[in-house]
Amino acid sequence: MKQPTILIPTGAWNMRAGITVEQVLNAARKAEDAGIDGLFAGDHVTFYGSGNDGLINLAAVAAVTERVELMTSVYLLALRHPTPVALQCAMLDQLSNGRLVLGVGIGGEDANEWLACGVDPKTRARRTDESLQILRSLWTNEETTFHGKHFTLDKVRLQPKPLSENGVTIHIGGRSDAALRRTARYGDGWTAIWVSARRMKEAREKIDEWAAAEGRDPAAIRLGIQLWHAVGDDRDAARERLARRMQGFYKIPYEQFEKYCPYGTADEIAEFLGPYLEAGLDRVNLLAVQPSQDEVVDAGVAVKAALERMVSA
Repeated sequence: MKQPTILIPTGAWNMRAGITVEQVLNAARKAEDAGIDGLFAGDHVTFYGSGNDGLINLAAVAAVTERVELMTSVYLLALRHPTPVALQCAMLDQLSNGRLVLGVGIGGEDANEWLACGVDPKTRARRTDESLQILRSLWTNEETTFHGKHFTLDKVRLQPKPLSENGVTIHIGGRSDAALRRTARYGDGWTAIWVSARRMKEAREKIDEWAAAEGRDPAAIRLGIQLWHAVGDDRDAARERLARRMQGFYKIPYEQFEKYCPYGTADEIAEFLGPYLEAGLDRVNLLAVQPSQDEVVDAGVAVKAALERMVSA
């Protein structure tokens, strides 16, 4: 096993709910100073009435940090037209000096979110696939022509472009084989959620097979996980905090998530991740449910240290 890359959430400001911009930005500075590897931002437009624009969130964080990786996890690309998204990502990539990772997913738990944006939720997978092709072309080619079912571009030119000649790094989020195939075709990494270590190992094998069939180097595709969890010495209190947050967000009983979403001390969270590391995991988005954003940073630092002790033992 090797030490994985560790990311924690940026948090999202909502001043009417008592979360200020400065709280979010101060936590980002603290995370960077504490040695956290990266920060990730969620993305929704109106998920059961709440939203957070992942790219705007990261643009603010980019302006007050210098080293940490900046990732959307995950960005609902199919809710937008890919051409303006390509420009936004390119500008954010330059603003951050190449630190952007675009994590893309197709989450559809709230169908009304898609309908509110004028998108049929049944089309989100196909729209995502077309958009991923368009993004990469706009970032890497002088001119892009694309004729798909949902998007058409004729001789479109885009400047500025990302710093890397290959464009922005893209990671694909999801649990299904369709997400794994999307990763093999278009992704530089896969970000799992709510999967077992056995599924992680199977995913590695499938991505390797399908990437090779696409003429891509499987070894260049990284494996990650987004881990809902709660850190605390009082396991019952940690579980209650985690269950309340997840049920409130997803409108689904916590028991349906529990085997994938640990709670307890930092060492216990690290132990939970051990089998995943053995299966090939090398990136962890630590989505800790803590009383404050400042404590989210502290929890991330503690779990990172616990993982370092575990892998060096």
